[in-house]
Amino acid sequence: MRLFCVLLFEGACMNTHGQTKSATQALTLRSLLGPHLPFLRRYVRALVGNQLAGDQYVRAALEAVLADPEILEIDSDAVRLSLFRMFHAFWNPLRNGADKPTSDGTPLDALPISGREALLLTAMEGFSVADAAIIIGRSTDVVAQDVADARVQIAAAIRSRVLIIEDEPIIAMHLGQMVESMGHEVVGMAMTRDEAVRMARAVRPDLVLADIQLADGSSGIDAVEIILVDFDVPVIFITAYPERLLTGERVEPAYLITKPFDPETVIATIGQALLTRNRVTPES
Repeated sequence: MRLFCVLLFEGACMNTHGQTKSATQALTLRSLLGPHLPFLRRYVRALVGNQLAGDQYVRAALEAVLADPEILEIDSDAVRLSLFRMFHAFWNPLRNGADKPTSDGTPLDALPISGREALLLTAMEGFSVADAAIIIGRSTDVVAQDVADARVQIAAAIRSRVLIIEDEPIIAMHLGQMVESMGHEVVGMAMTRDEAVRMARAVRPDLVLADIQLADGSSGIDAVEIILVDFDVPVIFITAYPERLLTGERVEPAYLITKPFDPETVIATIGQALLTRNRVTPES
C-alpha cells in the first residue's frame, strides 16, 4: 500500500513534459487516491484469485499511469470510480489472456471473466450496474446480463463443505444460512483459533469463512495460517476494518468481506473463491 502511494506521489509530481507540478497538486492526488487503493487491490485479488498476482496487476497499472499520466482522469466527485476505470483501461487488453479455463469440470468453470468482473464490482465493491458499465467499458444492458448470468452459474455450483470461524453466534448462524442457501454444507462453526484448527483438521473443508478477532482474544488470521500449513483451502476473511489487513506489512488475504456485509457480497465472494480453487495455486 505504501509503495503504491509513493509511486503515485512521485508520478503526480511530473506532467507529460517532465515539468514539476506543485507540491499541493501532488499531495492532492495522493490524498484522493490513497484511501481507495486497498479496495482496488481487494477487487483485483478476488478477480484473479491470488494475492501476489492481483497486486502485480495493480502495480503494473499504476506504473502505466506514471508512464502516461494523461490516462489518469480523476473526477473529484467520483474518485473511486475513476480509479477503478483507470485500472480497467490497463486490464481490459490483458483480460482474455488471464481468463484461462480450469479442468475440474464444475459449473463455475463456465463463468467468463466478464461475469466475474460485473459481479465483483456490483456485489463486492458496491458499484451500481451503471457505474460498473463505465468502469468496464461496456453497455449497462450487457453488464446487467453478465451479473444475472453469473448469479445463475454460481447458484449451480458444486456442493462444497464450509467451515465458519466466527465468535458471534448470530453472525455465524447468518453466514451458515447463506452458505446453505447456496447449496453448500456447513461442516463446523468455531469460535477460537484452537477450536478452528482442530475442526479443520477433522473435517478438511473445501472453503473457510474466517473472522479476524475471536472469542478468546485469539486471531482468525493465526488460525488460518496454521490450517494452511496442513492443506490448501480457499479462505474468505470477514472484518469490520479491512484497511488493517491491507497494509502490505504481512501476508494479506485474497478474499476480504467488510462487516456489516451484504448477503450478495458473501454469495459473490464464495462463488469467486470456489471458481479459482483449482485455477490458481496460492503463493506462500
